[in-house]
Amino acid sequence: MKFKKQIKGLQAYQPGKTTDEVKRIYNLDKVVKLASNENPYGASPRVKAFLDNAKVNFAIYPDGYATKLRSAVSKHLNVSENQLLFGNGSDENILIVSRAILRQGLNTVMANITFGQYKHNAIVEGAEVREVPLKNGEHDLDKMYEAIDDNTAIVWICNPNNPTGTLTPSQKIKEFVEKVPSDVLIVLDEAYTEYITDETYVDSIGLIDKHPNVLIMRTFSKAYGLASFRVGYAIGSEEVISQLEPTREPFNNTVLSQEVAIIGLEDQSFIQECKMKNNAGKKQFEEYCKVRNLDFYPSHTNFILMEVKADSDLVFQGLMQRGFIVRSGNALGVPGYLRITIGTEEENTELLQKLDEVLREEGVI
Repeated sequence: MKFKKQIKGLQAYQPGKTTDEVKRIYNLDKVVKLASNENPYGASPRVKAFLDNAKVNFAIYPDGYATKLRSAVSKHLNVSENQLLFGNGSDENILIVSRAILRQGLNTVMANITFGQYKHNAIVEGAEVREVPLKNGEHDLDKMYEAIDDNTAIVWICNPNNPTGTLTPSQKIKEFVEKVPSDVLIVLDEAYTEYITDETYVDSIGLIDKHPNVLIMRTFSKAYGLASFRVGYAIGSEEVISQLEPTREPFNNTVLSQEVAIIGLEDQSFIQECKMKNNAGKKQFEEYCKVRNLDFYPSHTNFILMEVKADSDLVFQGLMQRGFIVRSGNALGVPGYLRITIGTEEENTELLQKLDEVLREEGVI
């Protein structure tokens, strides 16, 4: 059959083991998953209250334009409804953008290391991938600018970056955007924007008015605790959004996902509470690393990338046997490190105790 030659050998996304699998394999009663940067506090209590009483006609298609959700996000961000694109999570928005723009003969610029779906979708579309190494865990925007040429179609900036958690300063982003040719789309992937506490951070939405080639991606999967409902959205100029819309699948957000996203958006006090608790949890990990002389990247997200001074896979395995699922740095291109989602205070404390056990076994401490 006539499959695209570029997908030969390309691997599908490999999710980690579920908590039920780990319980079964290691005969555990309790397993804590801190691998996918989900909100350990779940979603707003208002979401649960809605779902307990929701009455849905399951035979009817959802609103393909997400009218009510579009209106709510528009008002929340103070942008036009025509500046919004909704996807089945940010993953679909990345696919939509890649499908609409990339092709053989064009190239796309991104960091190395960053979120893997940018590269994955570029390969599927047959575009050349130009990766620029991070500088101290941060996007090296000067080198990324040097990588741009007449055939560059998209530049991806994950900010804060996954998996390092680092934040590229707003001023650097602004200066970069002002230099990039206007026919190159600059995608700012801001999945973790609700967790940012840096006082110098400036909301990037203000860039769009002067630079219509800027597209911002955000999600309800992280701070809003709605990952299972798969709602991501993009903010851009009306011109760009109108060009992307034809490549979006119809009815790509379900009836329930549209409703719960609106409810989650309305409860900003819950988001602020999660942000405060996340900061406290982050300090637990930072203190642990400092005391044990382990390197870590300064995180502006709900996860931390930290050194273990041992084979990441062995430490990952040791933690899983003890009931904690994290992410091995080997799978992320950062050997010798783990990426750990910041959990509740109790979860963090227990995990770090288990990590001590594993690191002692490995002769690290």
